[in-house]
Amino acid sequence: MNWNGTVSLLLACIEFLLLFNLLVFVKKDKTNTIALIIVALLAGYQAMEFLMCQIELQNSFFPYFAFIIISFLPSLNLILTLSLTHNLKLNLKSWLIFLPAILFSIYYTFVIPEFAVTSCTVLYATYNYPLGDLYGFFYYLPILISIVLLIRYISKPQEKRKKIIARILLFGVIFISLPALLGFTLMLFNNYSIISAIESIMCKFAFVYAICLTIVCLYNSPFNEDRNYLKFLTGFK
Repeated sequence: MNWNGTVSLLLACIEFLLLFNLLVFVKKDKTNTIALIIVALLAGYQAMEFLMCQIELQNSFFPYFAFIIISFLPSLNLILTLSLTHNLKLNLKSWLIFLPAILFSIYYTFVIPEFAVTSCTVLYATYNYPLGDLYGFFYYLPILISIVLLIRYISKPQEKRKKIIARILLFGVIFISLPALLGFTLMLFNNYSIISAIESIMCKFAFVYAICLTIVCLYNSPFNEDRNYLKFLTGFK
């Protein structure tokens, strides 16, 4: 029996369930709205991977569309980090952070036939796509910047609520970076087994980040004016 993409389906279902609950229960301020978009994109990617690996939608458009989805995740995460650490306002200048993702998305529309799903397993998929090294640089750079900003933010005196949110986000961002760190380490020993599937594996690890974002949204949402949902659900006062 073909089980390829099964884990992607499971994670997609859980992430869509998280998204539904967040849409219903949390307030829609800037931080929570960005977090909701990230969770939605993560769920969308997992659904696409299931369709490609289990339903076998192998047309080049589908891996292309999956890459468009994940291309905006690092930039969104950096926007979320800056909104917390520097109180970033969402204006025209801040949207320049998305410029690399937008440029890649435009370029990739002209080379869609070069996209392909080269292999599928129960846990992950591997892809062929153009400009892999350049894409990787612009993909990991916002993640690295987010880690640095969060570490610096936590090391300074801050409001307790914001420091807790920053710590949760930092844990999530570091966790999703572990596959990349392991993959680049193995590359030094001419082992490319992880790096060839890094996008898919990182999105699996990002399930933990989706949970972190859920906690952040709950903690950031008031309950009965002076209590928040997270405290209510856990019994903390």
